[in-house]
Amino acid sequence: MQLKVPALPPDETVQLRTVEAGLSRNSDDPSDKSRFRPPGRRRKAARPAALSRLKAAARPWATRAAPYVRRLRPHYPRPGRTGWRRWAPSWRQWLGGVLTCLGLITVGLGVGYATTDIPENLNSYATQQDNVYFWSDGTPMARTGWVRRQDMPLKDIPEDVRWAVLAAENASFYSDPGISLSGIGRAVWRTFGEGDTQGGSTITQQYVKNVYLNQDRSVGRKFTEAMLALKLDNRMSKDDILEGYLNTSWFGRGTYGMQRAAQAYYGKDVSELDVSEAAVLASLLKGAALYDPALSRANHARAVERWSWILDRMVDIGRLSPAQRAKYKTFPEPLKQARGYDTGKQSDYLVELAAQYARKAAHLTDKQFDLGGYQIYTTFDRKRETALTDAVTRARGKARKADAATARAAHYGAASVATDGRILAVYGGPDHREQGYNESNSTTVPAGSAFLPFVYASALQNGVQRTRDGGPTEVTPDTLYDGDDGVPVMTPEGPYWDRSGKRVAARNDGRKDYGRISLHQALAQSVNTPFMQLGMDTGLDKVRRTAEAAGLLSSSFGPQVPALSLGSATPSAIRMASGYATFAAAGTHVEPYSVARITRNGSTVRLTKPASRRAVTAKVAEQVQSALRSAFSLAHPATAASAARVAGKTGTTQDDTAAWYVGTASSVSTAVVAYRIDLTKSLEPLPLKGIAGTPAGSVPYDIWSGAQGLG
Repeated sequence: MQLKVPALPPDETVQLRTVEAGLSRNSDDPSDKSRFRPPGRRRKAARPAALSRLKAAARPWATRAAPYVRRLRPHYPRPGRTGWRRWAPSWRQWLGGVLTCLGLITVGLGVGYATTDIPENLNSYATQQDNVYFWSDGTPMARTGWVRRQDMPLKDIPEDVRWAVLAAENASFYSDPGISLSGIGRAVWRTFGEGDTQGGSTITQQYVKNVYLNQDRSVGRKFTEAMLALKLDNRMSKDDILEGYLNTSWFGRGTYGMQRAAQAYYGKDVSELDVSEAAVLASLLKGAALYDPALSRANHARAVERWSWILDRMVDIGRLSPAQRAKYKTFPEPLKQARGYDTGKQSDYLVELAAQYARKAAHLTDKQFDLGGYQIYTTFDRKRETALTDAVTRARGKARKADAATARAAHYGAASVATDGRILAVYGGPDHREQGYNESNSTTVPAGSAFLPFVYASALQNGVQRTRDGGPTEVTPDTLYDGDDGVPVMTPEGPYWDRSGKRVAARNDGRKDYGRISLHQALAQSVNTPFMQLGMDTGLDKVRRTAEAAGLLSSSFGPQVPALSLGSATPSAIRMASGYATFAAAGTHVEPYSVARITRNGSTVRLTKPASRRAVTAKVAEQVQSALRSAFSLAHPATAASAARVAGKTGTTQDDTAAWYVGTASSVSTAVVAYRIDLTKSLEPLPLKGIAGTPAGSVPYDIWSGAQGLG
């Protein structure tokens, strides 16, 4: 009989354990746990030796510092103490706390300095300047721009003026690091309390506030200001910082910078200030609302006290001798108010013309020009502008008295241009704020018979051609033409027919017949019919080219038909005056211009000046002038007898919608036009209805003679 043992499953089969490769078979150390490490696991990596060495090196120091650290740790209540001393920190704890705070502050300042960047964009008021326009005599005419400020180089600001400011605001400016710790402390204290907000900052800090920051009173803004001041002091020279400060500080009366302040308070440039006046302006930096002496008696008293202190302070710091100080015992009273500039009326028309020309001639973009800082010296003559404006104003007044309803739609444009191209005066309208467009520069109405000199000049210059095949025939002032009214216009093939199938005929004023008449006399008497035919014989294309060469713009010409010779073109008063000036300049034309020179903050801006060109020969120009002198003598014999070499003529249109007078005297050409347009209804010219006077008493002539000083 045999004992049967049940079979075991495969996973329960008893197997012998084998020793893992690499392990010692003879290890009897019971702590050697590696003997029992499960198969497949790796030995943990040993800690880096460098870390172990660091810990080992730091252990002695930590051991030594431990007692001191334990002493700094507060124990409350403190053992061995009684009363309040049980709760008060020890001197070691106080010292540790102070040193810790100082360390944290130092780190914080370092981080703040490193992370504070100087902004690339300045405050708009720090870069914006106004543009100043001057009359031809150099006196200011107008200012434009949101900010009244003009940069001045430091070299143009007298040293006494600079030191008056430094004595008042920051005598140690050239030696300090850009900040004042005591000043910052006072400013922070005042931020939480009450008191004066000025005087706590260096000039560098004030400059940073002017050009980079706002005027908020906060600790954060003060901290940023200090960091920027430190950086700026390291990157910029002291002179550059001072220059920027003097050009961006607020002085009251709407002004920024010393230049505008000097003009607002003393009516002079900063370069003309003496040290006493500079001390008054320096006092305004403490607060113009408190120190402008014109605002109140209290202000005046404060200003006098501050002025005296600044001068004494300059003595203390060695920038003014006692002897020099003794000279200034009387307070230099500023102007009661800043000098005003007439804007909105005629000066705005002048500014508009000058600004357009300045941008074009100096090749400036609108953005560049609008940033300001330009000093624009115009060609406008103050006396002539006044005379022209007064003459038009008188004419307007008479028209209103005579017929107020008709005068309501009356318009007057006028301009005076020198023979060298300078625009001396214009009349643009009653008020730029009421009428935005410029009458002197508008191309609204035809030139009429005032255009005849250009036809005459073209014929004298080019000759005439009456046949298709023949060459040109010379024309002289004595050449005769038919001056009768209604003479048909002829071509080499016969009468000229318009598009409606009608023969074109010229008409004289009053339908008057003159018979055969010389061209000289025809121009002197303003006979239309000879010039309509003369234009056809010369060639309308040549007439137009001559007129454009003399100064009229091609855009003012319409269709090239016989009516062109009788003034169908619509030039502006400026262009008509320029055209007649060409004849007075011996046939040389210079494009009219309104700006003589431009500077920006003392530096010259290059201008493209208009070049002169030959329009007609000197002989032709003199022949035209001779006829125009005869025209003036016939119409105004009394004035002609007392005025030498005055030339001019009237200009009328066949539909009576415009009346001109254009002429030259003393090398100045003036053009005046009167017309009617009811802008509330249409842009079509209306009949004058007597608003321009009569041939014997022409309103345009009265304005012209008044502007030329002949009335």
